[in-house]
Amino acid sequence: MRLELRGVTKRYGSLVANDHVDLTVEPGEIHCLLGENGAGKSTLMNVLFGMVRSDEGEIRIDGEPVRFADPGEAVAHGIGMVHQHFMLVPVFTVAENVVLGFEPTRPLGFLDRRRARADIRRLSEQFGLAVEPDAVVEDLPVGVQQRVEILKALQRDARLLILDEPTAVLTPQESEALFAIVRSLAAAGRSVLFITHKLKEVLSVADRITVMRLGRVVGTTTAAESGESELATMMVGREVELVVHKGPAHPGAAVLEISGLTVADERGLVAVDGVDLTVRAGEILAVAGVQGNGQTELAEAITGLRAVVSGSIRLDGQELAGRSPDVAIAAGVANVPEDRQVDGLVLAMTVEDNLVLDIFDRAPFARHGARDLAAVRANAEARLVDFDIRAPSPVVSVGSLSGGNQQKVVVARELSRPVKLLVASQPTRGLDVGSIEYVHRRIVEERDRGVAVLIISSELDEVLALGDRVAVMYRGRITGVVDPGAGRDRIGLMMAGVDATDGDRPGPEAPGPPAVAGDGGAP
Repeated sequence: MRLELRGVTKRYGSLVANDHVDLTVEPGEIHCLLGENGAGKSTLMNVLFGMVRSDEGEIRIDGEPVRFADPGEAVAHGIGMVHQHFMLVPVFTVAENVVLGFEPTRPLGFLDRRRARADIRRLSEQFGLAVEPDAVVEDLPVGVQQRVEILKALQRDARLLILDEPTAVLTPQESEALFAIVRSLAAAGRSVLFITHKLKEVLSVADRITVMRLGRVVGTTTAAESGESELATMMVGREVELVVHKGPAHPGAAVLEISGLTVADERGLVAVDGVDLTVRAGEILAVAGVQGNGQTELAEAITGLRAVVSGSIRLDGQELAGRSPDVAIAAGVANVPEDRQVDGLVLAMTVEDNLVLDIFDRAPFARHGARDLAAVRANAEARLVDFDIRAPSPVVSVGSLSGGNQQKVVVARELSRPVKLLVASQPTRGLDVGSIEYVHRRIVEERDRGVAVLIISSELDEVLALGDRVAVMYRGRITGVVDPGAGRDRIGLMMAGVDATDGDRPGPEAPGPPAVAGDGGAP
């Protein structure tokens, strides 16, 4: 399939999300679409897949103009899309998921399971997908679940496959396996549109690269013609420092001491299973792991946002387990949560109010029960300068800012008071390379000031760049604490539950999370 987008424009009021975008994908080509958060990539893909209608421009397939009213029409024209968040029914088998909505039937309308299994095995062997048709989806690792999504598209005869941030939840080994699958698809003549913000991936897998900025295409290039620095500059419009500069750590006394910590998730199942960890002053301990292995619950327990089933969390000797977020804040815990819009900010409130959310009722922002609005404004004006927050004024709603500037508001609030421990979960998720550069620098500065820093990230590059030590979390347990110099391969295997010392033995795990007595939920 040869795909052409010509002059595609999409407006939302005064916002131009796509501004006369031209893009061509050749048959058998892996074409990477690269751009910072808010560059217009997702809008463009939604137009292509029939989820959004463009205001101007046209789509051509093999030279013929087409216009899709819905995703079903896009699928009928040979376009498939694998979304970042999988669209699978967990309790169905692979075969049931793949044929859902396009079921092969026998006489009298019964599902032809034998034919469905045969089709899946044929496609699996053809493209190296290695998926068992009778496996139940909820029992599969995320990397295999993603293969099921690809099989769904192929079973519908997709000649162009859109992959939206496809490695966001994969280990390094699963990512490499995905790249091999993508190359096999291209070798068979299928076209692939690969959307990612990870520069190394682009250079590893792309035949051609199109970069978007502020809704426009700013250039198309190849891996041979451009390196990481050139691509980052195209994305952001300025030179970006891609390396985290930090000297050796000089750790002091233990600040955070966690022992025997067990925490339940919303279903009452064990999410954190007997964890022991220590973080010292002046060091960064980075927790690595595929999303969903208990990291979220661990951070929430430390910061007082989730109940503790058992165990101890001590900050300079003060017990925090089971205490409220107010107690954690007063003890010197700063929290950069993984979802800034849900847990970090009140989007409808102003920037200046969000900057004092946790201390709005204390001096100097309140006196004798009344808010000191002049102090709130002065604080905001200073923070906008100190943390490079690009907002028109302190009184605009924080929800009107870009994702990177929203994250800077959270970081500014948390680091503008005395801090002993910084807990930062997925600190650069959804940020462009320029904002990532800034957040990384501030984290290292806190370490060098003597703060104990706990980073939780599913991005292995971030873990290796920031961590002075790396703790790997798998199925709620710490499978090991290693030096970052242990390398991507060993840490990646540990993230997948494999003991990297012998290369094939699964790490500690339970066949299924046990239930916890009591309510087991968040307070």
